[in-house]
Amino acid sequence: MCGIVALHSPAAPLPVDAVRLGRDALAHRGPDGRGLWQAEDGHVALGHTRLSMVDPLADQPLASEDERLRLIVNGEFYDYAAIQRDLRGRGHRLRTRSDSEIALHLYEDQGVACIASLRGEFAFVLWDANRRTLFAARDRFGIKPLFYAQVGGVLYLASEVKALLAAGVPAAWDEEAVYGTLHLAFDAGRSLFRGIRQVPPAHMLIATDEGVRLERYWDIPYPDKGTVADALRVDEAERIEQTRALLDDAVRLRMQADVPVGCLLSGGVDSSTVLGLAARHSSRPVAAFTIGFNDPAYDESELARATAQHAGAEFHLLPMSDRDLADSFTDAVCQGEMLQVNAHGTARFLLSREIQRAGYKTVMAGEGADELFAGYAFVRGALGSGASASRLPLWLSFGLRLLRPRTPAQAALAEVSPWLARLGQGLGFADPALNSLVERLGFVRGVLAPGFVAGFGGFDPYRSLYESLDQRASLRRWEPAKSMLYVWMRTIFANYHMGADRLDMAHAVEVRLPFLDHVLFDYVSQVPVSLLAKDGQNKWLLREAARPSIPDAVYRRVKKPFLAPPAIAIPGNPLHDLAQDTLRSAALPAFFDRDAVNGLLDSLPGRAPATLTAIEALLMALVSLTILDQRYFSGDQQAAAGRLRRGQA
Repeated sequence: MCGIVALHSPAAPLPVDAVRLGRDALAHRGPDGRGLWQAEDGHVALGHTRLSMVDPLADQPLASEDERLRLIVNGEFYDYAAIQRDLRGRGHRLRTRSDSEIALHLYEDQGVACIASLRGEFAFVLWDANRRTLFAARDRFGIKPLFYAQVGGVLYLASEVKALLAAGVPAAWDEEAVYGTLHLAFDAGRSLFRGIRQVPPAHMLIATDEGVRLERYWDIPYPDKGTVADALRVDEAERIEQTRALLDDAVRLRMQADVPVGCLLSGGVDSSTVLGLAARHSSRPVAAFTIGFNDPAYDESELARATAQHAGAEFHLLPMSDRDLADSFTDAVCQGEMLQVNAHGTARFLLSREIQRAGYKTVMAGEGADELFAGYAFVRGALGSGASASRLPLWLSFGLRLLRPRTPAQAALAEVSPWLARLGQGLGFADPALNSLVERLGFVRGVLAPGFVAGFGGFDPYRSLYESLDQRASLRRWEPAKSMLYVWMRTIFANYHMGADRLDMAHAVEVRLPFLDHVLFDYVSQVPVSLLAKDGQNKWLLREAARPSIPDAVYRRVKKPFLAPPAIAIPGNPLHDLAQDTLRSAALPAFFDRDAVNGLLDSLPGRAPATLTAIEALLMALVSLTILDQRYFSGDQQAAAGRLRRGQA
């Protein structure tokens, strides 16, 4: 819901029209209204574009009764009706029915501690005139984006990078971030753009005349090894029932809106569970939106159709050809402001357009279930190494793994980075996963320009990643599978996975994620891994909790990741042609060795299918970087942005 932009300039009045230009760059996020407020002294300004879900008359920025507080919100606060009643009971006068307004009054009572009372997916900025403090925050999982930059004494914040650029932040690559991202060393506090950072998930930003600081307000509450044995004494039936109840409540809360709420649906247990529960809370058939691919190995539409029929849902199928994906790949990359390594991101972009055309503003999806219930393949080898499988303290198990002789895969990884090898060996990643990573990184290093690599002499992005994990001491105390999931959520998930917001909001479609409800997450995080996967069944606890709401075929189905069919190595495929034309052109960024890239493209026909998987991901990333370079960093683009900021266009 919505787009937000804020500027704070303690020393001097803000540039004329800067916040308006930033706000207008987010028009796609909020077609239902635009708001703007600037302090009388010109030192603070807030802009908002609105996608109306609750109370269409509640325009933003919102103001407190005494006008000293101003608020802009992107996203949703759930269970807000109960909080509204409590606020009124304590003497607050609410001006709207909007869920957003509760943050104003909670802040009046509690200050920045109010963040603990907010449940949902959100990013917001609040200006406190009395304290001359700007308070911003991002939800616990980073579902809603919030970028910021400090330039010339001015603090800029916005939902998307393009708004910061329009407001006056210079456009340039952050070459260190590009280098790290290509090596899969994702930093939850950075973007690909120099000087533009993210407020990390579960953090708040506080800006005063003295400066800017970040503070973490929540972290995943995984239990230490010593409590796992006690947790196993809880009756399994009780675990299933409580998980079912909390998940049902998370779905129920996300069904609340003044507009109909649909569902994204694949053939998997995650989205099928959400649809099945949503149907229980709707008096009308729930709209279910599904992507269909031409390749039967990647198409899940028939199982999705059967699931929709089981739930009594209204089924919407969007068949998607390779031509559709190729034609929209550039737009999706520019809108998402990040790399794509498979065309499934473009498929999501196109599906959101179809959802908008069907008259829907919001849908629910199943993202987050794999993080919550340990569904990923890379953790499966660790699912049997919890309390029931070892009598050793986890800190000792971690240390002993480091002392074991390295396998060939671990030795190969150490040649890339001793810090990455240390993390991989300590957490116990299986050799197939390490071999896949080594192969992918080998291709990456083979196409980087020598001059670009030379600029990072002595720099190891994995050391920075390792040191950024402020819970690394806890990694030794948690069950290994949970340590793996924690690293995943603090790195890749917080960056790439949650980038879907910009793809959905390109068409003003808000996606709500019940599995990332922090109340549900806090409970399931305490469950031992032996119940997350039991008797070899992936996501056992979820399947048992969801069983009354999903078809038997879905309950028994083996997990399958949602991916678009591979295309780069298929001559005549439109995506193959896009990659060839883009990467052989003069537009290829200077990060890459042109001869090496051409050689990789020439080698595709003779490559083994298993190797092509890693190459396809790399080539998709290279195409994405080339597109972003042309869109945001070419001379013509920067000149146009400069004219826009100066009011000449």
